[in-house]
Amino acid sequence: MSLDNAACEMSGIQSSTYEPYWGLQGRPFENVPDPTFYVPSVKHEAAMACMLYGIQARKGIVMLTGEIGSGKTLISRAVILKLPRAQYEVGLVSNPTIPGNEFLGEVLFQLGLDPGGTRSEQLRRLNDQLLANYHQGIDTVVVVDEAQAIEHDRLFEELRLLSNFQLNDRFLITLVLVGQPELRDRIAQIPQLAQRMAVCHHLERFDRAETKAYIVARLAAVGCTLPIFSSPAISGVFQQTGGVCRLINSLCDLCLYHGSVAGVHRVSRTLVERVAGRMVRARATSGVGACA
Repeated sequence: MSLDNAACEMSGIQSSTYEPYWGLQGRPFENVPDPTFYVPSVKHEAAMACMLYGIQARKGIVMLTGEIGSGKTLISRAVILKLPRAQYEVGLVSNPTIPGNEFLGEVLFQLGLDPGGTRSEQLRRLNDQLLANYHQGIDTVVVVDEAQAIEHDRLFEELRLLSNFQLNDRFLITLVLVGQPELRDRIAQIPQLAQRMAVCHHLERFDRAETKAYIVARLAAVGCTLPIFSSPAISGVFQQTGGVCRLINSLCDLCLYHGSVAGVHRVSRTLVERVAGRMVRARATSGVGACA
């Protein structure tokens, strides 16, 4: 069966999965922030090291930026897993589009505290928890993902307020802001917050060698040791995706799918280019990726 004649509507096992065909124990290119699939590339390790330094050194506010699909969320989840639970209490705010007056309650909720009450009661409750953690040798960390989506200036003011929780010689809470590049521009317009950014890092795209290592590592994570993607195919993936993790995942996933449909034993550059072309056409007509 040729790739051009392959369709998504098929019977049998290939209609729902390609793992048995390639001898995989799972899907290697899912676009979810599963730390199991964290790949320690030079760029990702540099980002993780900066985040860990900012947290472990109690720098107050840490910021990680990167373009859409660069792997920021996955890195932040991997960082959280590296923090010993006996030494860190971590709250994760993944929906920063909430109104500014609800943000403090969300932080309390993510830290396992009662989010209700008046504002003064919320602040007192948070202060008590931060001090209790401090006396027990526990650092408090709040990670705000997709922080570029913050709509209200009041929420930025809430972030600045949280950074005020400190003793004479240390911060009682570390804020980690994760977002797209426009987050830097937003914060630059708020000097009283920008001046508190102690550690900032921008996550760059993969180069060709890192793209190859990423593909190989993701496949290895599901038990694959064979070079399913040829060297020219990997070059094609890099050319088509520009080294953006999410795009690499989407393209490689569909290449494995269509490769299994076509009955090939290895993903070639021709297959990569055909699948990429189909993705472009599908997005042009429907606005989303597709296997058509």
